[in-house]
Amino acid sequence: MAGIFKAYDVRGIYPDQLDETIAEQVGLAFRQVLDPEALERSNAVVVGRDMRPHSEPLAQALIAGLRASGLDVIDVGLVTTPMNYFAVGHLGTAGGVQVTASHNPARYNGLKFSREGARPVSGDHGIPLIESLVQGGQLEPADVPGGIERREIFSAYGEHALSYLVPANESDDRRLKVAVDAANGMGTIYLPLLEKLGVEILPLYFELDGSFPNHEANPLKYENLRDLSELVRREGADLGICFDGDADRAAFVDETGEPIGSDLATALIAGELLARDPGHHVLYDLRSSRAVAEYIEEKGGVPVRERVGHSFMKATLREKNGIFGGELAGHYYFRDNYYADSALMAVVEIINLIRHRGVKMSEIVAPLLRYAKSQEINFEVEDKQGKIAELAERYTDGKIDYLDGITVGYDDWWFNVRPSNTEPFLRLVLEARDDEMLTARRAKLEALLGNPV
Repeated sequence: MAGIFKAYDVRGIYPDQLDETIAEQVGLAFRQVLDPEALERSNAVVVGRDMRPHSEPLAQALIAGLRASGLDVIDVGLVTTPMNYFAVGHLGTAGGVQVTASHNPARYNGLKFSREGARPVSGDHGIPLIESLVQGGQLEPADVPGGIERREIFSAYGEHALSYLVPANESDDRRLKVAVDAANGMGTIYLPLLEKLGVEILPLYFELDGSFPNHEANPLKYENLRDLSELVRREGADLGICFDGDADRAAFVDETGEPIGSDLATALIAGELLARDPGHHVLYDLRSSRAVAEYIEEKGGVPVRERVGHSFMKATLREKNGIFGGELAGHYYFRDNYYADSALMAVVEIINLIRHRGVKMSEIVAPLLRYAKSQEINFEVEDKQGKIAELAERYTDGKIDYLDGITVGYDDWWFNVRPSNTEPFLRLVLEARDDEMLTARRAKLEALLGNPV
């Protein structure tokens, strides 16, 4: 059980670290993190699962624990994580749990939680409380067990996501061609919805397979976009899309097969939303290019910089009543989706954008390529806080903040180093005015941080 309770979810190797016994205990404990007022309105929670072979037995054990605690369960079956979030909001339940390990390898599984209105379960009253209750081993079942019903949520979610599609102009006789890599993950079930976008879909790896036989289901890594990029170039597609394992993230490539940074995609989607509903706050995570905040302002929005992590992004988006937010990892949060992630809605808005502009995707992205920027670079560092303090001492002449790790800014370059919430790494992102400066600054930082892993 050690180490499976993470900052945002429960995740571990099945069955060595996470098995049915633990899943049932988590289900029994989950009631304790739900809002008592929400429970008065609804005694039900949503349970969904991904395609991993061990997701179904884990889901059944979880459901047994939830019902033993007195909660009613709405089993929505095989769904993406965003569909689970949507179900919580749409059905008005007290919370939800998705059985998934997202992009992790096949031997992993996990549990993602939400409260009423798809709010994240976080903080001391969240996952740490579940962990302490499970480890305490003194969870008592309710006098009366909860009931269970099975509900289909796909139709309602599809109608919701596609309602934001702006139809192609009747005078436009050219149909967009879009390559989509489902990575053998849950994005596979979106095919009928993708086919309603009014574009030609070129599907890649659309067979549900929890062993991920073709590539890791993590679109943040460029090597996992290689097959998609080749398909885009070979077939002359206008756009490429890659989902992660539980389809809560999406990455995009342009018509040349060149990956589009998810921070830049955040800016572009924000621009599309602000054109229809101007003047709102838009969130971006602090790893994003400076071009993102600049572009949001240019489009009449109010940029808000936030630390990494869905719980922080969703909370601030609600607090600001922001219209949209995005992270470098490819999460996209929509006000009109209970402030929760929806990779599918991001796809809809990118399709809207291409139709609206009427030019190639590379031409749409080009004005945002204002700076030279690195990907996220990992370093294995034993004393993370000590190393952050060392960086602060080394770069005293820069503008420093500690919103998430340390960010140091100068007029012509900046960097962020933050401790990972899920792995034993410090993560570095830096940006500079040009490639030459980026290379030089990166070399100096690597001399302090060690060899990248």
